[in-house]
Amino acid sequence: MNRLSLLTTFLIVSTAAVIVSAAKPGDYPQWRGPNRDGKSAETGLLKEWPEDGPAVVWKVDNVGAAYSAVSVADGRVFTQGNVDGESRILCLNEKDGKLLWSVKHPKSSREYKHGSGNGARGTVTVDDKLLYAENGDGSLTCLEAGTGKVVWSLHLLDDLNGGKRPPGWGFCESPLVDGDKLIVTPGGADGAVAALNKLTGEVIWRSTDVKDRAHYSSAIVAVVQGVRQCIQFTSKRVVGLDAKTGDLLWDYSKSANGTANVCTPICSGDYVFTSSAYGTGGGLVKLSLDGDKFTAEEVYFERSMANHHGGIVMVDGMMYGFGSGGLICMDFKTGDIAWRNRSVRKGSLCFADGHLYCLGERNEMALVESTAKEYVEKGRFPTLKSNKPSWAHPVVANGRLYIRDQGTLVVYDVSGK
Repeated sequence: MNRLSLLTTFLIVSTAAVIVSAAKPGDYPQWRGPNRDGKSAETGLLKEWPEDGPAVVWKVDNVGAAYSAVSVADGRVFTQGNVDGESRILCLNEKDGKLLWSVKHPKSSREYKHGSGNGARGTVTVDDKLLYAENGDGSLTCLEAGTGKVVWSLHLLDDLNGGKRPPGWGFCESPLVDGDKLIVTPGGADGAVAALNKLTGEVIWRSTDVKDRAHYSSAIVAVVQGVRQCIQFTSKRVVGLDAKTGDLLWDYSKSANGTANVCTPICSGDYVFTSSAYGTGGGLVKLSLDGDKFTAEEVYFERSMANHHGGIVMVDGMMYGFGSGGLICMDFKTGDIAWRNRSVRKGSLCFADGHLYCLGERNEMALVESTAKEYVEKGRFPTLKSNKPSWAHPVVANGRLYIRDQGTLVVYDVSGK
């Protein structure tokens, strides 16, 4: 992508996502994992990798062109891709990669194509027996996870008045389940963010106070100062919306750029950190409540943590993410940078069992210890390379590492057994 083409008290818990129901402890059922924070619950994994990398468990070449990452739940692997001229949602057997079912997005008239890479960008969200998938053109589909049977389908532009066309690089968000609601971001005059009945697709609320265009981030849900809210990064700003009504509670614009706001917000207690690239950087705000009015006061702004597409994870109060100059370790509360390292250069990452799994967009994979002391690399290997950047985020689930590059998905054994 370029310019051209909650713990507030001991009684109030502020989580950065909804824990998807019926997921096993080692599953990774949605974008950025069980709690939507980029962290896997896995333990007992390899602490170092062999020189040529972990052993390959299975590899398939049939998931189609796309930047969609994978979700893993209940013995199945879910993703999206352009297959046989159609935009499709796919389900594979977790054990061996065998294709179990493949279903076309009903609202997609043809496969999604784009000069920066074809296919879906968003990751499938699995919620118990149902799943939700959003395509780059704005098609949104609910399916039965076990069978692939379509439950309902709509289009963010045609049915939710999201505008005349998708954002410049396509719709990239991964839908968010919050209780009985599905949160999506069509953008547009009716309200940038929409809460739908997850069983029917009917609109519950729209963010009528926020009518910005959609950009490329995926929303989180958090409880801050006792108020449950949806936090999303639009084309102009970060917004906190009342999860019950969609009303605007607060906003913050300094971390937004005019090109692409991609990184998923990080929320802890009363604090929210957001970041974007293209020379911008990241800012932390503290959310306060006076009566029924929220304020978002900037604590600091750090230009170095200019995260593009690769996401940020927070472990033990330290944030890790790719910014200016490579991988950065930064104190969440103060903005002090503990270290930075070129690592795999620009990329994406997730966390599991004391380590960062760092995937460079130029097809290098590294295992890095999550410590604020210094950069400690525990292994590196080259991944398969297509003719596009490796933008699908790595996933660790049930002792396995999933790396997807366009139509190829490779699964490695990192179980330590």
